[in-house]
Amino acid sequence: MQHESTCPREASALTGFANNPLDRLAERRDETQFVAGLAAHEDARCFAFAGDVPLLKQASGGLDPFFTFSEAAALGNARELVFLGRLADGTTERGLFGRLVETDTSDEVLARQNLAAIDLRTIAMRGLLAAETIGALGQAKSLLYWHARHRFCPNCGAATVPVSAGWRRDCASCSAQHFPRTDPVVIMLVTDGDTCLLGRQPRFPPGMYSCLAGFVEGGETLEQAVRREILEEAGIATGHVSYFASQPWPFPSSLMLGCVAEAIDTDIKVDQKELEDARWFSREEIGMMFNKTHPQSLFCPPKLAIANLLVWAWAKGQIG
Repeated sequence: MQHESTCPREASALTGFANNPLDRLAERRDETQFVAGLAAHEDARCFAFAGDVPLLKQASGGLDPFFTFSEAAALGNARELVFLGRLADGTTERGLFGRLVETDTSDEVLARQNLAAIDLRTIAMRGLLAAETIGALGQAKSLLYWHARHRFCPNCGAATVPVSAGWRRDCASCSAQHFPRTDPVVIMLVTDGDTCLLGRQPRFPPGMYSCLAGFVEGGETLEQAVRREILEEAGIATGHVSYFASQPWPFPSSLMLGCVAEAIDTDIKVDQKELEDARWFSREEIGMMFNKTHPQSLFCPPKLAIANLLVWAWAKGQIG
C-alpha cells in the first residue's frame, strides 16, 4: 500500500484493512433461503479460521485463503458460519462466508494438509495477500471473534443462537438480541505549528514513535475523547480538533478514528503508566524518520497503520 502524492478526498481508503470490495447484502441477511442458496452454489467460497488465525492453502502461485465448502468441511467441524457478502471476481459473483473450524493446527498436521496458519497482522504487514482480500479477512476475523466470545446471553446467561446470517445472536430464554460490537478508538496527531507530538509505548519496537490513541468512553464525543486522552497521556491541553480519516482495525474489533488536535501548550508531562516517552518532532525530523535516516534511528509506524498516514499527511503539509 503506497501513499499518493496528495491525499484523496477519502483518505481512509489509504489505510490498512480499508479496501474491502464485498457487497455485504445486509438487506438480505434475514432471507434464509437466499443465503443458503449462495452457500450451496459451486462458486461459493469461505475463509477458514482456527481461533483468531486464518488458514491458507499453500499453492504453487502463493497463498490462497479461499476454500470451497467441501475443502473447508475437510478441515474440521464448523463452530460458526457467517455470511460476509458477495464478491465479484470478473467472471462471476460468488458468495463469501467465514467459517470458524475446530482443527489441529500443529506444524505436522498443517504440513500434511499443505496449509499455513498465519496471523492476520503478519499477513497484512508482509503483504502476503491482495489488499482487497486482507480487508475481507479483517471483516471475517472481527465477526468470528465476536461469535466465539458471545455464546451466552449477558442478560440471563442462557445459550444464544446465531441468526441473520451470523450478524446477530438471539436468546430463546429472554428474547434479547445481541449484535456484533465495534469499539471506537481515537488516534490523534497533536500539532503546534511546524512540530507534532508523538509518543511511544514500552511494547513498541525500539525507536518507533507513533500518535497517541485511546478508547472513546460512554457519553463522550470524539473531540472530547481526543482532548482527554492527550491530557491524560502527555499532559498537553488541546483546542480545535478535526477529523481526518478512519480505519477498521480487527484486533479484535476496533474502528480507529484519526484526528488532528491543535496544542494550547507544549509542556509535556508523560504518564508513565501509559507511555514510555513523548516528544515534539519537527517536519525535518519526521522526514528523516520516513526515510530511515534519523540520527537516533527513530521511525514511524508501518503503512498498515493509520498513524503512518496521519503523520505522513502532516509532514506533507496536507493537514494541521
